[in-house]
Amino acid sequence: MVSQKVTIKNPTGLHLRPAGNLCKEAMQFRSLITFTFKENTANAKSVLSVLGACVKCGDEIEFVCEGEDEKEALDSLVKAIENGLGE
Repeated sequence: MVSQKVTIKNPTGLHLRPAGNLCKEAMQFRSLITFTFKENTANAKSVLSVLGACVKCGDEIEFVCEGEDEKEALDSLVKAIENGLGE
């Protein structure tokens, strides 16, 4: 299991388009990928779960990846967040 905290940079937070991009990125990996935000845990492979977390710009989330490609998954997701998830 690996984990890392990252701050959301998108001005509008994780609304539908960036949430979809995050899920698409997470789906490329076999590992279980979740993130925690304000005591809640969301499945990074589920758009509804990501949207339900209500993450806004400047919020800090912690990714947790567990599985055979966990390190690659974590690196990829942190890079995607830092690059603004296509926005």
